[in-house]
Amino acid sequence: MKLLIALYFYILATIQLGLLLGVYHYYRSQSAVRPSQYWMGSLVVSILALATFGTGILTIEDVSKPEFNFTIANSFFYIAAILQLLFCQSLNKPISKRLEYAFMISVLIFIPFFEWMRVHGTFESRTTVICVITGSFFIWQIFQLREKRKAAPSQQLMYLQYATTAELFFAIGRLSVVIASGFTIRQVEQIPQFLILLTIMQIVMNTLAYIAIGGYWSERIALASAQSQIENREIKALLIERENLISSLLRANKTAATGALSASIAHELNQPLGASQLNIQFLQKKLSEGHLTAEQNQEILTALLADNQRASNIIQSLRSIFSDGKIGVERIDIVELIESVLKITKPEIQAKNIQVVLDLASHSSINVNRGEIQQVLLNLINNAIQALSESTRSPRTLRIESRDVPGGINLLVADSGGGIPAAVQDHLFELLSSSNKRSGMGLGLWLCQHIVTRHGGYIRYEDAASGGAQFTVFLPSIQG
Repeated sequence: MKLLIALYFYILATIQLGLLLGVYHYYRSQSAVRPSQYWMGSLVVSILALATFGTGILTIEDVSKPEFNFTIANSFFYIAAILQLLFCQSLNKPISKRLEYAFMISVLIFIPFFEWMRVHGTFESRTTVICVITGSFFIWQIFQLREKRKAAPSQQLMYLQYATTAELFFAIGRLSVVIASGFTIRQVEQIPQFLILLTIMQIVMNTLAYIAIGGYWSERIALASAQSQIENREIKALLIERENLISSLLRANKTAATGALSASIAHELNQPLGASQLNIQFLQKKLSEGHLTAEQNQEILTALLADNQRASNIIQSLRSIFSDGKIGVERIDIVELIESVLKITKPEIQAKNIQVVLDLASHSSINVNRGEIQQVLLNLINNAIQALSESTRSPRTLRIESRDVPGGINLLVADSGGGIPAAVQDHLFELLSSSNKRSGMGLGLWLCQHIVTRHGGYIRYEDAASGGAQFTVFLPSIQG
């Protein structure tokens, strides 16, 4: 009889141990949703309780006066029940430290109390106390599970509620059998078979409750995984939308730059076109008069070719800056790139009486997107021109430097204008920041930072030694 009862406890302990090992293995393989510490702790303590109780059954002689290991086993059962209750409570709201301390104190009270009952009480009194305590815990758990299921329906929590209700039913049954027995039980063989069955069934239901909690955890993992996939798709869509927005801003910035330079471009193109027209008129006049010499013919043709090439160079520079070609990198000479941008801004620089100081000491080539880096340079130079045109300082100086540095190239664009107020420097590179208004392009500096960062570099602002604004751009030799 004792061996059979002990075997029941060992089997249930083994089942719960298998559940624990499976949960622990799964716990280590994923990190999306962690199991509750209360549930895991309750399962561990329950296994210890079952193993200790089964061992105690094998060695017991007098059921009314069991060994001390029964106090240990029942204390483990009590702690496991508390932790399972805290798990159910945590489904609805966080467990307060006050409640945790209250249950800790109850454990400290339960252990000496049950030990006193082991020594001075009877089998019936101990069973009655355990059934009343666990029964009250089951009622609390059922209430918490109902509240949780109202807020968030769950199949696994429904199974847990059913298992807990069954535990309560079997606890009440055990209490009824003990009260109705009418005699003192001293030997294991004297324990009513029906009472043993109810006890084993209560523990089986408790094991099913742990399995239901494990299922609830798996349910949450599946929901978290599905939610993660939805969020990943949303993030992907947002990234695509972000790239489309940035492309639109790049085009808008090009359009704004084109508008700002349109007068200078027209002036620059009118010079070679006007010269060509005069040479053509002169050529027509000489041809009609029949007085065109070979020297004059060669001179006029050379001038026309030069003016045509000059206009072609201007258009080619504009096309490389404002075209919408595919994004890609190529090996470029940064000095040549700076000079190509200065060709476009030259008329406005001359019109504003700005002195350009060049110190292009870099000799390295870098892999960048030509059009995007031209935009960065054009924005910075336009900003400097605008600042200098509004400044009363003299002389008006635009300084452009390039230096080879470890890992890449440093570009410096500085002016001797009024600089940027300290109050707006922290927001200088924010999208549509009011601090960018002086350039006439509210997204110019933000785009500069975006482009440079995308190339693996950085852009920094500091006050120039001359009192104006100074921007430093670092571009790495190798793109990440």
